[in-house]
Amino acid sequence: MRRATFMLAAGMTLIGTSVAQAQGSVAGQQRSSNVHIEGHLVGRFTDIDIEQELSRPYIYMTAHQGFDIISIKDTKKPFILYSWSIENKELHDGNGGALSPIYLKSKGRYYYANSFQYRNGTGPDQDLGAVIFDVTGLPDTTKIKELARIKVPEGLGGMHESFGYRHSSGRSLLVTSTYTPYAYIYDIDQVVSGGPNRGVIGKIPMPDSASLWPPRMGNPRYAYHDMVVQYDAANKRDLFYGGSQQGYYVYDITELANPKVVATISGVSGVTWGHTFTPDPTGRYVVTEAEYQYAPLRLFDLKPALDGTAKTISRPIGAWTASWKGLPHNHEVRWPYVFVSTYADEFYVFNMMDPTNPYTVGFHDTAPGVDLSGESTFGVDVRNADGLVVTSGGRGLWMFKMDGFDGWNGHQWGLPNVSTAQDWDNGPDGAPKPQKVSAR
Repeated sequence: MRRATFMLAAGMTLIGTSVAQAQGSVAGQQRSSNVHIEGHLVGRFTDIDIEQELSRPYIYMTAHQGFDIISIKDTKKPFILYSWSIENKELHDGNGGALSPIYLKSKGRYYYANSFQYRNGTGPDQDLGAVIFDVTGLPDTTKIKELARIKVPEGLGGMHESFGYRHSSGRSLLVTSTYTPYAYIYDIDQVVSGGPNRGVIGKIPMPDSASLWPPRMGNPRYAYHDMVVQYDAANKRDLFYGGSQQGYYVYDITELANPKVVATISGVSGVTWGHTFTPDPTGRYVVTEAEYQYAPLRLFDLKPALDGTAKTISRPIGAWTASWKGLPHNHEVRWPYVFVSTYADEFYVFNMMDPTNPYTVGFHDTAPGVDLSGESTFGVDVRNADGLVVTSGGRGLWMFKMDGFDGWNGHQWGLPNVSTAQDWDNGPDGAPKPQKVSAR
């Protein structure tokens, strides 16, 4: 009934039927001819983040109670360079674990932030949100140093997700979910130096948070889930995109201490909460996920809300899924392509050049026969410099190349060069350069 309700209300046919039929037919349809494996590392991982500089060939992946750093200097022979786990692992088992891997750069130093979520109410580290490491010295692992632990005692349950962003002000930010009525904005330099207020320099409200407070500890539906921060080059502003209870929300966080709501997606048939929420380079079109079986990725046009002609958006303009019984999960937009980690169908790529008619352009089933439980693909990321696509999940790390996709720069498409990948040295494309103030 849930699936039928969406299809009737949205008035559209889900895209990707022919691909699903081909994939489920005979051996030999495990991949499309344009997607090739570059490398594979056996293991069991959750989320993934790849460094963007070719001179730093490292991938960070969360795994149970810690993380692994993978060297991909030779993509054909990836290996675990370094592993870390929280102390007293046995006391944390069944309580939660490591979730979001994020790398950042500031003032010539490279940092790695690993979020944690311990949420059973009785075990240790219920207030632990993230652990911060200095990884500047890689590949020399003896130079890796733990610098700080971010704790949120006012919102027990940790941090489900986080995002690293180079703000137009020049600050390197870690934006995180918390089990409070806000997403927290941390200045990474203040975090590692022990600055005031634990490094928190802003808080992004959850709309209608009063009805959710106090939250159910550690329940991701009672906090922001996935989030992206992206520069709006046309309007010279930093925008936060977050999925949460009831839908998806866009905030202007140019003034970090004073976020302002810009657009809302809510009241969407078949959507009771927002999961992943990713804009295209212009910020007009967005790809959203609701994370339940049979739900497609829905595409929305935010223009009416951004123009101020509508208070909220409630009707998608397009939808895509790999197969009707699957569950598209995390995704990365490199317009016109969207790279998707999808439970049960694994790795897919679709084209959103016409957001009302997205269509599949490539796929690789790395776990034939696996359903939604356990071993399916979880995370996905893209290295812009050379177009390497990486995925993580119960069958390990996979690296792919797609014919014709040898890297991504928005200027090549006549668009701002903005995506989830950050230019840590120069800041967002199109943003005014921060003014240096000389001391007298």
